[in-house]
Amino acid sequence: MESNTKLIPEISIIIPAYNEEQSLRPLMAELYPVMKDTGRSFEIIFTNDGSRDKTLEILKEFCATYGEVKVIDFCGNYGQHMAIMAAFEQAKGSKIITLDADLQNPPKEIPRLIEEMDKGHDVVGTYRVGRNDPIFRKVASKYVNKTTNRIAKLNIKDYGCMLRGYDRRIIDIINVSQENSTFIPALAQKFATNPIEIPIAHRSREFGDSKYSLFQLIRLNFDLMTSFSTVPLQLVTVAGMSISVIAFLSLIFLIFIRFALGIHMTTRSFFSLAFDALEFILIGANLLAAGVIGEYVGRIYKASNHRPRYSIRRIYTNGENND
Repeated sequence: MESNTKLIPEISIIIPAYNEEQSLRPLMAELYPVMKDTGRSFEIIFTNDGSRDKTLEILKEFCATYGEVKVIDFCGNYGQHMAIMAAFEQAKGSKIITLDADLQNPPKEIPRLIEEMDKGHDVVGTYRVGRNDPIFRKVASKYVNKTTNRIAKLNIKDYGCMLRGYDRRIIDIINVSQENSTFIPALAQKFATNPIEIPIAHRSREFGDSKYSLFQLIRLNFDLMTSFSTVPLQLVTVAGMSISVIAFLSLIFLIFIRFALGIHMTTRSFFSLAFDALEFILIGANLLAAGVIGEYVGRIYKASNHRPRYSIRRIYTNGENND
């Protein structure tokens, strides 16, 4: 059994885990030697995000075996970013690195992030090269990244890659912010003074399934855009004004052909059908506007009810169980 050091670690590795029983042991077999080889003091913090398989049992085994491991056990499933936020509040390192548990980002890339942080970069982002994902997912991700950057006024190449490094100062600011809807890479980018992005390797998924469905990915990116910008509201306003102008010009045109040209429309002509189509456009625009406005109202509601963002059942450390 590894000794449990009382020194404050230099590096904190943070890993959210949700139903990852198949990947955890292979992950630890790769990660632990990599961290030992750095020659730096470190801790590894796992957050069990309401897993229904044997994830917690395996993590408790890690606590008993490795003095550097701490496990946060959630009462339910609060999502990847809340799992990371909870670990941020427990992390003691001056350099904090987040990593997914699915082994798609190799732990051997971690020393490269540490090297960049040693150079003074307060946020080290990463983007996947040779990405082993379905073509639809890669194409969709490319366009979503571009759209999100433009709307949120950010410059992040790959929002979906969670292997990232953060300076202690950035984590302290994020912890103080207490936002209900938190997309960590974007939030950190807003606070960074010397960020950098580096390419990293990417593996195909060997264990389990992706925790994000297509709907959840859309939901996540919409949440990201509305968290960091009011542009969606402004786009709805512009769209409403544009449709109103088109409707007004259409009405003027119909009056013109009726009275100036003397064209009688006693049947459902082309123009009548076009007017019907315009009516449906207006209905759709109203629904879109209501949805976007509702998103912002919902965000205000979440901020005002002061509910905790997550609930921790227990924290496990080497030889200690803390409620």
